[in-house]
Amino acid sequence: MSIHWPIIRRLLRYPTRVVAVDDSRAYRGVELLVGAMHAAGAIRACCESSTVGVLVPTSGAFPIAALGAWMVGKTVVPLNYLLKKEELEYVIRDCGTDTIVSVQPMLDHLGYTPGVRNLIRLEDLRMRSVPQPIRPACAEDDGLAVLLYTSGTSGKPKGVMLSHANIETNIAQCRKLVRIGGRDVAVGVLPQFHSFGMTALTLLPLTCGMKIVWSARFVPPKVVRLIREHRPTFFIAIPSMYNALLSVKDAHGADFSSLRLAVSGGEPLPDATAARFRERFGVTLTEGYGLTETSPVSNICVPEEYRSHSVGRAVPGMSQRIADPATGRECVVGADGEVQMAGPNVMGGYYRLPELTAQVFTADGYFRTGDMGRMDEDGHLYITGRIKEMLIIGGENVFPREIEEVLNAHPAVGESAVIGRQDPMRGELPVAFVEVREGQAFDELALKKWCRERLAGYKVPDEVRAVEQLPRNATGKILRRDLKPLL
Repeated sequence: MSIHWPIIRRLLRYPTRVVAVDDSRAYRGVELLVGAMHAAGAIRACCESSTVGVLVPTSGAFPIAALGAWMVGKTVVPLNYLLKKEELEYVIRDCGTDTIVSVQPMLDHLGYTPGVRNLIRLEDLRMRSVPQPIRPACAEDDGLAVLLYTSGTSGKPKGVMLSHANIETNIAQCRKLVRIGGRDVAVGVLPQFHSFGMTALTLLPLTCGMKIVWSARFVPPKVVRLIREHRPTFFIAIPSMYNALLSVKDAHGADFSSLRLAVSGGEPLPDATAARFRERFGVTLTEGYGLTETSPVSNICVPEEYRSHSVGRAVPGMSQRIADPATGRECVVGADGEVQMAGPNVMGGYYRLPELTAQVFTADGYFRTGDMGRMDEDGHLYITGRIKEMLIIGGENVFPREIEEVLNAHPAVGESAVIGRQDPMRGELPVAFVEVREGQAFDELALKKWCRERLAGYKVPDEVRAVEQLPRNATGKILRRDLKPLL
């Protein structure tokens, strides 16, 4: 399997069709292909390492650079331009690349030039000229296609090794489950250095021929305008993005009427956000689940099987189970435990980290996700929370999401995050941080009273604090760990 060959064949089959649109232009199939061939020639002329870094904004530049690297048999390393300089330099050193493909506006945004031997600026290539002929390389199934670096919960970023077969399989799994075809249109608002932005919103659309519209920055009014203009059938975002779309005052249900699948992923979808989106726009948000280590999609709740809070069944060809984190024994149906999974889309391991790789796989080959969840009798998965984020209050297990759901339902609360504070008597006490909605006042006593009326006493936050903005990662996912220094 080679990721790039199905895309190349699709671009050759429909050379004059507009296959992608970004903030600056539209791309016909032949334009992406010619651009990729120019990139391939530039990479082949100077790159001696097995890896190539790709440092571009979410746009048509990413598939041009990635396809170019794969054409000459290189491993693509999508670089997160939101990292601090020291973190980005660590990733560049760790992956061992001597070449980065970028664009000058991105370098201007960074404010510095990464220290590599070869820096290829796409705008310096003569994209309008006829490229030098090149026969794209063929990759082995287990050939390393992508190194995706994840920050994890602590320590330095680690490279997730995804093979051509991993990603190609995941694309096929998604297509089979949600029946995506050439008549579909997607709007992509997740960064391409992120696994969902790369696979689900770049490689999947280009493989199956659906038109993809990218936006480099998530600006709610702009996204609504793109949806109005391009009439997408397919949309993936994280909960905070759906919540932000609700703030667009001139958005109406008609704007979203073309959607047949609107998926929320990255973190649990709050009930309040789902309810408001359904009431205002007539769209039922379904949830999906996955990790960088699973290429990334492992579960999608399709509309015809909608169940509240469910991320759906496993994608075809993947095996999932719920196991007791302490004993490793499989749990009974409906019981909480660690989500474990195995399948052809699961990573080969962490780059140059054999000990860590061994820790995250069970003896029989299942990947330990670190997420807690439960499964119903029909195989629908429900994510409860992260094992490391679980609070133990007076001997009782409490997941932040349960408290956050109650807080998020309060009219004054936009979003919330709950963490634990050590307590000598009860082990831990929940502390809540909330973003206050525009025009609303913060009242800690009122929020505690709200929680007390809806939660068991030991789950009521010991303290509620208002913050201007909750800490988030590149895709907008709330980072609870970054709140710990505030305790």
